[in-house]
Amino acid sequence: MKARVKWIDGVAMLGESESGHGIVMDGPPDAGGRNVGVRPMELLLLGMGGCTEFDVLSILRKARQQVTDCVLELTAERAPADPKVFTSIHAHFILTGRGLDPRQVERAIKLSADKYCSASIMLGAVATVTHDFEIRDA
Repeated sequence: MKARVKWIDGVAMLGESESGHGIVMDGPPDAGGRNVGVRPMELLLLGMGGCTEFDVLSILRKARQQVTDCVLELTAERAPADPKVFTSIHAHFILTGRGLDPRQVERAIKLSADKYCSASIMLGAVATVTHDFEIRDA
């Protein structure tokens, strides 16, 4: 896997993925930015969220669960001093569907967390990563 990050100006950067997609990253004004893009650490958290949500939805589809919506709310804490690594991350899944089985949802989240989501597992080496979920009927 390859990626490229090109400085734009101030502290704004354009990240380009090997698959041809781009994202603007920037910092707050007090750090020299103009607030025109996502912060790099926010992007790391979003990447973990996308990785685990992808896994969970894939596992639930294979289990023939009828998911009609999925929202993942992430909450993270960072160390107060440099390097300000994540110290805890909580992932709260809100799944909507028809007749979703809580055991299947719990299983899918556990499989993602323990086996499939490389981002969660990697971040879990330095942070405590927890998960929970709620199910809503469609």
